[in-house]
Amino acid sequence: MTAALESDHPQEREWTTDDLDALPEDGRRRELLDGVLLTSHSPTRMHQSIAALLMVALDDDCPDGYDVTQAVGVRINRTRYFIPDVLVTTAAAAAREPSRYEPHEVVLAVEIVSPSTRSIDRVLKPALYAQAGIPFYWRIEIEDESLVVHTYKIDPVHEIYAETGRWTKFVDTGEPFPVNLPISRITPRRV
Repeated sequence: MTAALESDHPQEREWTTDDLDALPEDGRRRELLDGVLLTSHSPTRMHQSIAALLMVALDDDCPDGYDVTQAVGVRINRTRYFIPDVLVTTAAAAAREPSRYEPHEVVLAVEIVSPSTRSIDRVLKPALYAQAGIPFYWRIEIEDESLVVHTYKIDPVHEIYAETGRWTKFVDTGEPFPVNLPISRITPRRV
């Protein structure tokens, strides 16, 4: 993810979620970090396939009371706005058919690491998601042509995530709901 303002009307003041709402729907992925507009390159086929397969797999196991979706924004505050690759929210929040969620409505945020987002997905987003009170965070990385899923749970006192697993064959966790997911199920076909 890089700061790219040239076509998004650079301004003298910080960007807000109101400014994002005023921009045209042009397919760009825009996020905010403390009032700085961040845009990212289009995701790769591999990235999008992992997100789609994970969304379907989580949706298959998703109990009533939750909803699974992908690439819907989370408004952390008026100058922080991120778009997780996959997210689990409360069913009540999903029933609103929102174009963005508030942090208290998000149960799990998942980021799929790309070469250009390593530091953001490994350090920045988990720190800010935890500070916002999102209970669970998963990070998916491609290591040696295989997927590795790192799972985390918030320590609400310290507002940081503690790792709950590093999964290479199955994601087997009871949180935020029971998941027993073979990694092969979210691994895209090689072309």
